[in-house]
Amino acid sequence: MKNYFLYILLIVFTTSCEDVIDLNLNTAEPKLVIDASINWFKGTIGNEQQIKLSLTAPYFNTSVPPANGAIVSVSDSNSNIFNFIEEGNSGVYRNTTFVPVINETYTLTIIYNGETYIATEVLKSVVDIDFVEQNDNGGFSGTETELKAYYTDPEDEENYYFFEFISDIPVIPTLEVYEDEFTNGNQIFGFYTEAELEAGDQVIIRNYGVSERFYEFMFILLQQNSEEGGGPFETQPATIRGNCINQTNPDNFPLGYFRLSEVAELIYTVQ
Repeated sequence: MKNYFLYILLIVFTTSCEDVIDLNLNTAEPKLVIDASINWFKGTIGNEQQIKLSLTAPYFNTSVPPANGAIVSVSDSNSNIFNFIEEGNSGVYRNTTFVPVINETYTLTIIYNGETYIATEVLKSVVDIDFVEQNDNGGFSGTETELKAYYTDPEDEENYYFFEFISDIPVIPTLEVYEDEFTNGNQIFGFYTEAELEAGDQVIIRNYGVSERFYEFMFILLQQNSEEGGGPFETQPATIRGNCINQTNPDNFPLGYFRLSEVAELIYTVQ
């Protein structure tokens, strides 16, 4: 009888676990998301560039809706205008005549749904990646592969760096930002560690020259990432505004950032 009673409880428990629970989450009007990264890779002309526009979506949506039909352009201080044309209905806007100039000031203009968005930034230079150092006994477990991508910071300059590590294994790219307050003029490194890397795997290492404002923007954004922050005394996650301003309706601010960078890229094969 006792076993029968426990059996009934087990049936009730497992059946109740299959009930569908509807979560009533708060919804808001979609916001424009601006992914405007102008990247001038060393050794290239830099004429082919793209800007991606999308919209925010409810939490459980499986796709990101594109922002179609926008008018997108970038201009420089000499009144040269580079128009970006949407490719189909993808939300990706392309230009093939862009002219990158180090330390030039560029202005992004987006007209979408009758509202005008403006952002201004400077195209920042970056030094080459000198070499990569590998350590196979890294991490807390002592079994992770660590890579250090060394670069030499220019002396008597204020520099900010944005590193991206992309491996050919299915993991999210690693992003890091650095500044030279305590390393000015010295050789320093961008750091990457991954437990699943094996000999023969390739890692694309990119170092972007960025402005101080982008450094601060990305630093705060990365601190909200579960891998970067999350300590008991960390600030609570919040909406971080970039440098794109809605000139028509400031309260309807967009998400994202307009950045221009020279890029040093190195493809490293794990030993």
